[in-house]
Amino acid sequence: MKTNPGRFFEDYRLGETIRHATPRTVTLGDVALYTALYGPRFAVQSSDAFARAIGYPQSPLDDLLTFHVVFGKTVPDISLNALANLGYAEGGFRRPVYPGETLSTVSEVIGLKESSNRQTGVVYVRSTGSDAQGETVLSYCRWVLVKKRDPEATIAQEHVPTFAKVVDPADLASALPPLNPGAYDVELAGSPHRFGDYVVGEKIDHVDGMTVEEAEHQIATRLYQNTAKVHFDGYAAKDTRFGRRLIYGGVVISLARALSFNGLGNAFALAGINAGRHVAPLFAGDTVYAWSEVLETADLPGRTDIGALRLRTVATKNQPCGNHPDKTGEGYDPSVILDLDYWAFMPR
Repeated sequence: MKTNPGRFFEDYRLGETIRHATPRTVTLGDVALYTALYGPRFAVQSSDAFARAIGYPQSPLDDLLTFHVVFGKTVPDISLNALANLGYAEGGFRRPVYPGETLSTVSEVIGLKESSNRQTGVVYVRSTGSDAQGETVLSYCRWVLVKKRDPEATIAQEHVPTFAKVVDPADLASALPPLNPGAYDVELAGSPHRFGDYVVGEKIDHVDGMTVEEAEHQIATRLYQNTAKVHFDGYAAKDTRFGRRLIYGGVVISLARALSFNGLGNAFALAGINAGRHVAPLFAGDTVYAWSEVLETADLPGRTDIGALRLRTVATKNQPCGNHPDKTGEGYDPSVILDLDYWAFMPR
């Protein structure tokens, strides 16, 4: 058999290491297409001149473009036969990535748990993205609901890992070069608000919305070489419970991040992902809105140039966020599609 049907739940073994195929050199073409798909406006990633003025050698990639490329490498081995990507934890952006760098990914299976219906199981992995020199640029954990090939099949060992509730932003601050906050031009950046202007408990409606079209999400997913069947095969999707293709959850994350510029325009770099959940699916034709809450503010040892905000960004579909749609009882407001808890760096 020459083709790859993808792994099913019973094909995984606890502790195994998977080296994913196809290293990917990211270019300015990727940056331009990412901008066209989501419209991010953060000045550091938009202007070489702005980035150099504050201490970067040039504009780095948007952190989520790095995430998507690293994530995309894992799909043929981890989630080709997935029904849903369930969550994220312990994510850390370890260094900026610049156009021309080559990224590759390795994953370790850190947990396995069969579903009670015996038709599926949850696979937990820790994935690490590295550059061509072997330096880590990103690491994160995720868990995925994967179909079984044979409902009667068993696995040798089950284990559900535990994750840190919050990553320490101080461990991630060295990812950024020393910056000159005096050279950070808030007028050019598009927002007057720096680190000290945000308080714990503050909620920000990002106001704007973006409608996702079928072609856009398919181009985005192809850009990352994400081959998951649920995003592409419309014929097969007719037999699923939704009856149509699902939009890759990373599209929602990038849209929410881009929308957050209106209110968090100087949160120019992501530090870490504490937790994340795709609450409900998104489909072509839906409009995405977002709001954020400041959960914590953190001073960083040895860094007088930046501080870290712990943010919770909630994305909705077809529902503006003026009233901050959120959890309701044991579940969520029906409009909520993403609940993401993360750290972002901001100039002082």
